[in-house]
Amino acid sequence: MTTTILPRVNYLNVRHSVGSWLFTKDHKRIALLYLGVVTVAFFLGGIFAAGVRIELTTPEGDFVSADTYNRLFTMHGIAMVFFVLIPAVPAILGNFVLPLAIGAKDVAFPKINLLSWYVFVIGFLFTLAAMMFGGVDTGWTFYTPYSTSASNSNVMLTGIGVFITGFSSILTGLNFMVTIHRMRAPGMTWFRMPLFVWALYATSLVQILATPVIAITVGMLALERALGFGIFDPRLGGDPVLFQHLFWFYSHPAVYIMILPPMGVISEVIACFSRKPVFGYSFVAFSSLAIAVFGFLVWAHHLFVAGISPYSAMVFSFLSFAVAVPSAVKTFNWTATLYKGAIWWQAPMIWVFGFLGLFLVGGLTGLFLASLGLDVHLHDTYFVVAHFHYIMVGGAIMGYFAGLHYWWPKITGKMYSNSAATLAALLVFVGFNLTFFPQFILGYLGMPRRYHVYADEFQVLNVMSSAGASLLGIGYALIGSYLVYSIFRGKAAGANPWRATGLEWQTESPPIPENFVETPIVTEGAYEYVKRETKVA
Repeated sequence: MTTTILPRVNYLNVRHSVGSWLFTKDHKRIALLYLGVVTVAFFLGGIFAAGVRIELTTPEGDFVSADTYNRLFTMHGIAMVFFVLIPAVPAILGNFVLPLAIGAKDVAFPKINLLSWYVFVIGFLFTLAAMMFGGVDTGWTFYTPYSTSASNSNVMLTGIGVFITGFSSILTGLNFMVTIHRMRAPGMTWFRMPLFVWALYATSLVQILATPVIAITVGMLALERALGFGIFDPRLGGDPVLFQHLFWFYSHPAVYIMILPPMGVISEVIACFSRKPVFGYSFVAFSSLAIAVFGFLVWAHHLFVAGISPYSAMVFSFLSFAVAVPSAVKTFNWTATLYKGAIWWQAPMIWVFGFLGLFLVGGLTGLFLASLGLDVHLHDTYFVVAHFHYIMVGGAIMGYFAGLHYWWPKITGKMYSNSAATLAALLVFVGFNLTFFPQFILGYLGMPRRYHVYADEFQVLNVMSSAGASLLGIGYALIGSYLVYSIFRGKAAGANPWRATGLEWQTESPPIPENFVETPIVTEGAYEYVKRETKVA
């Protein structure tokens, strides 16, 4: 991959007006706008989680009332799922890196890209207003008929926010898919694309096909709540299990919107910091597409105890086991890539090892929940909470921070403290395990989730979990401090501090507004580290 690097004014160094940011069509600036909103949502979600863990430190409901507790865990889930986990890697890292990684000057539809951010902000503001007016108490899944008739909280306002936000996801997926199809640099064939781009492509398929379902579902929920339509409420002739089918038909594929892009990040970082091509490149690429397809076929494993037929339950159990295969392909291929690699122990690689450890636990415990007999015992217990967080936080958030640390020098042109970043990764890893591993035991012992009062014998494990959450919060606060510090006091990064092979590393840091002075010509695969290291030697 070759291009010319000339000294040019980058998109961050010039002081611009607020208006120039709010009306920008530069994909890099839009990524930073997303970063700002997602960070606020992450902070709010963390505050709600802290309230939950404080309450669960003691068996009695002595910190908040039952109703307030319901609102805390609901708002935590809504903030983290819809405004952090789903947009974090695609909207921030994807927006910033995708055009650079394929040698394009921008995404295919820059104006639609900006529109998707505005739609996201509008949806977030509706949801934020619902939080300020007392929150919502239905759980982030909005299960009916409670959400349509019994709840006296801000279901409509929150539903409108989630409904609007879905359109942002659809627009982003459409933009990315067209960009990947039509704007790759000369010579960049499908099998020369970085695996991060493959992951974004698979994610875009899910965003476009699945997101309209949740929009329709939330719309029907609103009609029933506002006008008394009998869609889900059995008193009106509706079927509450229908809501679960529709909700999880979107929400289980949405898990892969959250996890596929971080998987792409892991491939990039492992290749760079082991100085090797990714083992089995084509298998890893196609496994992303396989995960996206299989993700549409497993939604009913959330309904094993909801009254579905035993025959359909057996089919969905088998498919739930099958969807683990492409994830296993990635994990084994990453491990093979590390084998005999020249491991470079920099912060992004530390985050990757944290991802591998936590995602492995999350994936293996998912097999327990895919087993019909075990799921009857474990359903709606803290085992499910622990499994979900090992996948979502242990996988998606660890992958997000691996990518943020990897591309931060490219985004800002500055280096952060590697020792501080390593310490933060260790704090998050240890704090996360201390928080959620005890919850596997709690769930196995029978503690139901979403209860603010529990039996005395569960207190020790809950205290461990709350202590781990405190450590986790310290780790996240440390990340914010040294990244912000690096912007003002960090050392200049240079164009390619990691000696990586991607096209994004062949232009300035931060990149110039048009990304490249000349359109790059791609002449080799995405991970030709062996050839390059040989040339350097």
